[in-house]
Amino acid sequence: MSASYRHLRRAVIALFALVAVCAIALGRPAVQRFIPALRHRPQTAEEHALALSNALSASAHSDHAGGEAHAEHDHDHETTDFIELSPQALKNIEFEPFRLALSDYQRTVSLPGMVVERPGRTQLNVGAPLGGVVTRVYVIPGEAVAPEAPLFDIRLTHEELVSAQGEYLKSLEELDVVNSEISRLEGITEGVVAGGRIRDEKYRRQQLEARLRAQRQALLLHGLAETDVENIIRHRVLLQSLTLRAPQHEDDSTCADDHLYHVQSLAVQRGQQVDAGAELCVLADHCELFIQGTAFEQDAQRLRDAAANQASITAHQRLPDGEGPAISDLKILYIADQIDPESRALHFYVMLPNSIVLDRSENGRRFQQWIYKPGQRVELQVPVESWRDRLVVPAAAVISEGAESYVYVQEEPGHFHQTPVHVEYRDRQSAVLAADDSLRIGQTIAGRGAFQIHLALKNRSGGGIDPHAGHNH
Repeated sequence: MSASYRHLRRAVIALFALVAVCAIALGRPAVQRFIPALRHRPQTAEEHALALSNALSASAHSDHAGGEAHAEHDHDHETTDFIELSPQALKNIEFEPFRLALSDYQRTVSLPGMVVERPGRTQLNVGAPLGGVVTRVYVIPGEAVAPEAPLFDIRLTHEELVSAQGEYLKSLEELDVVNSEISRLEGITEGVVAGGRIRDEKYRRQQLEARLRAQRQALLLHGLAETDVENIIRHRVLLQSLTLRAPQHEDDSTCADDHLYHVQSLAVQRGQQVDAGAELCVLADHCELFIQGTAFEQDAQRLRDAAANQASITAHQRLPDGEGPAISDLKILYIADQIDPESRALHFYVMLPNSIVLDRSENGRRFQQWIYKPGQRVELQVPVESWRDRLVVPAAAVISEGAESYVYVQEEPGHFHQTPVHVEYRDRQSAVLAADDSLRIGQTIAGRGAFQIHLALKNRSGGGIDPHAGHNH
């Protein structure tokens, strides 16, 4: 056997070994593509190598074409604007549906505001009508008190009041004497006593009654109540102490008649000497408050229009974790007649009805908490323009990404379709969508949870899920 023949035989064996390895790696279809090329028996090693190279090239081109066709097939069946979520996922994102319907929309401007007390109405200063010593304090700071409830007992040391009471008591005693004398004279047989004597006593009685009326008014002006004066008349003793009581509510108040004051501050203590007019405590009535809004000079015309049209204003309380519930149907009461020279701010005032959120009693004392308190900050939505028959949705339902805006239409429970929309106007609470062919009246969209649905769709399309999604660092 010649040396050339041995080399040829080794080459053929190596080629068949290579074919076996390729068959294992590429599978049966590739082997079938090799068979026609090997049916023609090569005579030399060069012919064997050429035949194997042609077969591998044909297999590679075929596999590449088949892979592209399969990828194209998979792409046709995978949609990038549709996602399905489980019921548990919908609960996790706190999903809330929103049904599309035409409605009217009022475009508003947002202006800052603060809850303030009503000057001359909210606070009531309780002062000492006469000089004396505080002998009892009935209330404590923060306590709720009803009108006519006792506040303080004061032992009277005012010399003028003591003298006025003495004169009043003296006049009462003189009137009693005159009335007794008139009764005695009228009981005597007519003609024995001259009629002029009776006329003189009756004239004196009239004088005493006139003096008593004047003295009674003087006592009332000194701070005594009608009941105190009646006690002097009934018991014929001087009033040694005075009980101060909470005043009645104003007649122009729109609150319930039985609402209470609360003691905002207490200025005296038991045993303290006070002069006439000294402040004893401050009572507050927070049944009605003001919202002081702040605008700029260029907003004056809008505010005047809103006040003239009795436009309904909405307020949102500013909380550390977001906005509080909306306060609706508020009206502008008046606009300030001057602009702040330093800040150039124009103030306007809105009436704010208040309500009690806590009413409890402890150790015989009653305590109340109002939902709105002076100093709280709010944001006022003042309407400036009305639009009719628009698609108005929650602002959280619209997802903006670059130039595109989307909503997620729920075709059936848990199945959402990403739908591009045209946003005509948007504020912090609402978005106005164009009523075009992209949406239909009556469709249900994700009113809450749309952003989480959008993230889930992007993560699925992109493949990788951001491990920091949903976390703030």
